Amino acid sequence: MKNRNLLITATACAVMLSCHQKNEEENVPNNKEVVQETIKTTSTPTLPEVGMEAPDITMNDVDGKLFSLHQLRGSYVLVDFWASWCGPCRGENPYVVQAYNKFKNKNFTVLGVSLDEDKEAWLSAIKEDRLTWKHISDLKGWSSQAISLYGFDGIPYNVLIDPKGKIIATELREQALEAMLSKTLQ
Repeated sequence: MKNRNLLITATACAVMLSCHQKNEEENVPNNKEVVQETIKTTSTPTLPEVGMEAPDITMNDVDGKLFSLHQLRGSYVLVDFWASWCGPCRGENPYVVQAYNKFKNKNFTVLGVSLDEDKEAWLSAIKEDRLTWKHISDLKGWSSQAISLYGFDGIPYNVLIDPKGKIIATELREQALEAMLSKTLQ
């Protein structure tokens, strides 16, 4: 995605330079503001940061019913972006399972958000990895709305949200997840 942003910026600069040169020749006002607005509106989203409100996300759950992140408001929530075909995600799942089992009775839950396209593979991975929390997916792979809302460019990726919906941590991997939850949910 960073390369895409650089390409967009470089293209916009070339257009701006071209417009500027042409406008000087024709004695027409510069289109700098139009090009800058184009850069702003075509850039990829940025990662939500700690302290920001978590973007709400609504997708179908494993039963095909709409479910939204805001329905978990009032609990600490780890929003875990993953996919059945992602080796590093599947390798991370035991750590998430361990943390979930340890803290699920302390106002903590997980919302799994899958980038799968194949529903059967998604459901099979949930069962195989014993992921007993709520799961949602739009089954659109890398075209998922999750990417446009959260701006990540690789999985596994996660955000930890407090009961008010604010992001309090991101990218908690392996033992860092349990350490953060131990500190937060004393």
